[in-house]
Amino acid sequence: VQILLKLWRNGFSLDDGELRSYSDPTNAQFLESIKRGEIPVELQRLVHGGQVNLDMEDHQEQEYVKPRLRFKAFSGEGQKLGSLTPEIVSTPSSPEEEEKSILNAPVLIDDSMPATKIQIRLADGSRLIQRFNQTHRIKDIRDFIIQSRPAFATTDFVLVTTFPNKELTDESLTLQEADILNTVILQQLK
Repeated sequence: VQILLKLWRNGFSLDDGELRSYSDPTNAQFLESIKRGEIPVELQRLVHGGQVNLDMEDHQEQEYVKPRLRFKAFSGEGQKLGSLTPEIVSTPSSPEEEEKSILNAPVLIDDSMPATKIQIRLADGSRLIQRFNQTHRIKDIRDFIIQSRPAFATTDFVLVTTFPNKELTDESLTLQEADILNTVILQQLK
């Protein structure tokens, strides 16, 4: 384990951690172990008997300044909740991709009729946002998905509402009748 000990005018810090006062007896014991060339008990517990490389920086002419935390983007995988078997979800598509999908798969909107926006989270982790008239049918959402992502044309999938999850089985219902105005719809593969 690599550890950086920084000595300040008013205390010391390990790596980019909090300032630890020289006057605290625990911290004094920690520094005394280092002066004797020993690994402090605290670090021994941290590495469970492994090897410790301790580097030191002298900043004793300076007051401790709390370091700004570096932004680290989440780089892991996500799992969709509400499913018996977890489904790996990739990062959502960019706004540019969403804009392209709207342009490539137009839905005819009657501006004289009330409209709604539906966000569709696809099984591949990407998402689509599209305006529909409230009189459009659930089948129109399915058709829009297939037009936007032709790979799903041969795939068997269902459309589901978010919490509480409800499968939209009657595709002849209008969006208003199905009570899914301005909502998020999930695509789940069968």
